[in-house]
Amino acid sequence: MWAQQVLLAVIGLSAGVAVAGGLFSFIVELGVIADFADRTHTADQILFYEDCTALGGILGNLVYVFQIGIPAGDWGLAVFGIFGGIFVGCWAMALAEILNVFPVFMRRARIVRYISVFVISLALGKGFGACVHLFQGW
Repeated sequence: MWAQQVLLAVIGLSAGVAVAGGLFSFIVELGVIADFADRTHTADQILFYEDCTALGGILGNLVYVFQIGIPAGDWGLAVFGIFGGIFVGCWAMALAEILNVFPVFMRRARIVRYISVFVISLALGKGFGACVHLFQGW
């Protein structure tokens, strides 16, 4: 019986490592980290940024899997939400930049003159949806 449990643990750990490695490879491949380093003129620190990204993923998984409570209160939750939203937004924009989604859409929809309005509307809609989702439980 214990051999089966050990085998399941090894398979689960291996699958988790493979998925996490693929995710972080995808993040690096999209150029999110390199783009941030380029925009902040700190390209000499890119290996440090990549290490921090991997460490953040590892610590986040440990907190999630072992359900470690972090006594940060409502302010900590708000700060985490802001940083999480920035991360997801940058990741989505990097993916959209790679795929050239917005330029193709703008040309086909013939709304090239209103690109700034479209981007602001997209940001406001995302923020409004996040607020509705956040305050729905209250």
